[in-house]
Amino acid sequence: MVVAKSEGSRAATAYFRTSRALPSLVTVVGLGYFAWVVFWPQSIPYQNLGPLGPFTQYLVDHHHALLRNGYWLAWLIHVGESLCAVVLCKSKGITDGRAQLLWFLQTFLFGIASLSILIAYRPKHQKQT
Repeated sequence: MVVAKSEGSRAATAYFRTSRALPSLVTVVGLGYFAWVVFWPQSIPYQNLGPLGPFTQYLVDHHHALLRNGYWLAWLIHVGESLCAVVLCKSKGITDGRAQLLWFLQTFLFGIASLSILIAYRPKHQKQT
């Protein structure tokens, strides 16, 4: 019976869920497009992007420094969210180092798409005997 309790508490502390596909895809595509605009603006086919093309061209031509700073700010925010994920893991009783690392990495890559799942997690309180 002690083994079952140990397995149950271990499962609770190893809580990890992958983020949903659509929000993660939006994050990856958005950051990828942002990187393309910041680092390789000369290779963007503006005329083939519909309404996004002229808007992107305007930003590249008139506000490239703002785009560059915004890009690095976005990654800085992802780092902050990742650190917040580690703190949340500890406060919610997720003490398994592997689970914490997975939350950190997933939140670094997908941001709030991952962090929102961890924020919503409500650990089950075990009865004290």
